Amino acid sequence: MSTTVAYDVDAVRARFSALQRPLAFFDGPGGTQCPDAVIDAIAGYLRESNANVGAPYETSRRTDALIAHARERAAAFLGCSDEEVAFGPSMTGLNFLLSRAFARTLRAGDEVLVTKLDHDANVAPWLELQLDLGIVLRTVELTDEMALDYDDLERQLSDRTRVVAFPVAANSVGTAVDVRRVVGLAHSAGALAWADAVHYAPHGPIDAAAWDVDVLICSPYKFYGPHLGVAFGKRELLASWRPYKVRPAPNEPVGSRFELGTMQHELLAGFVAAVDYIDSLGWDAITRHERELGERFLAGLPAGIRLYGLPTMAGRVPTFCFDVLGLTPQETAKRLGERDIAVWWGNYYALETMKRLGVDVEQGAVRAGIVHYNTANEVDRLLAALHDFEI
Repeated sequence: MSTTVAYDVDAVRARFSALQRPLAFFDGPGGTQCPDAVIDAIAGYLRESNANVGAPYETSRRTDALIAHARERAAAFLGCSDEEVAFGPSMTGLNFLLSRAFARTLRAGDEVLVTKLDHDANVAPWLELQLDLGIVLRTVELTDEMALDYDDLERQLSDRTRVVAFPVAANSVGTAVDVRRVVGLAHSAGALAWADAVHYAPHGPIDAAAWDVDVLICSPYKFYGPHLGVAFGKRELLASWRPYKVRPAPNEPVGSRFELGTMQHELLAGFVAAVDYIDSLGWDAITRHERELGERFLAGLPAGIRLYGLPTMAGRVPTFCFDVLGLTPQETAKRLGERDIAVWWGNYYALETMKRLGVDVEQGAVRAGIVHYNTANEVDRLLAALHDFEI
């Protein structure tokens, strides 16, 4: 007989010094807090192993070993081989770098599809290539509930489509995309499936190989790690591109060709600790707890709140975009901040999403994001505040 072990959120929170304060963190979509193990790993590297690579002494050998281990842990996290991993300063930086290398294969008139769910980090690189090379950028529509319109995606595919760029989950309204469906449509047109997993990464397991995506990029600081970017690219694809790199830099593993200069070794140590931390909890426990809190939030919303996006937890992650009637998003966020409740307001770089919602692109909307270290009490505090603000 199988049993389910109760999720001990208090024990989880005890692993975060940052959470030992009254502030309720609903700002995870903008960056999560780090467990102490991540902070200790970063400091430990700088104390004990700080060196550049390839030298015949202890600290350099330690750094070489760390980089190799970080690739192994990234491969386990992303569901790929370690040679298909690249690290960089940010998701945005990696995306510009990879798209520029790929752009050597493009010509005027080639087409790229993006979606109205995308963060601009998976739109702007293609917009710039439209200006530089004369490629054609097309945008896939959304349904009224802010789900991806797969029929529109299929209609826009052509024999000139080279890339379908899409988010695994939207950082604005929380919509989760059917990755396999998008990949299947992209590949049916001979196009690459180019996935932004930044917002999805703290909410569920990634399996690049099973999903059959061609490129996938995410940001460890969104899943309890430090500020850097990590990318996956299919080996044969990365090997076929000519990277922008200095001549002495190594060509193997193939993913390393897209890493410019000396890496942030101390942050790789923190990244390893973040992946180990997630493994210590397990995705089943994380997703179950987050779903329960998301359902609690949706069930308790007062009538004076305009929710943008899917009204249930089906087809979404627990990120909620909304407005309080009678208050601007900035006013709502400020009032919540005064009650020690941290939320975001604005467009969160999801410009096309805000246009589709029909809201002011600069003001945007309020965003509350739930992650696994949030509690039912924090959700109730947020709901009570929103009831108080209701007009």
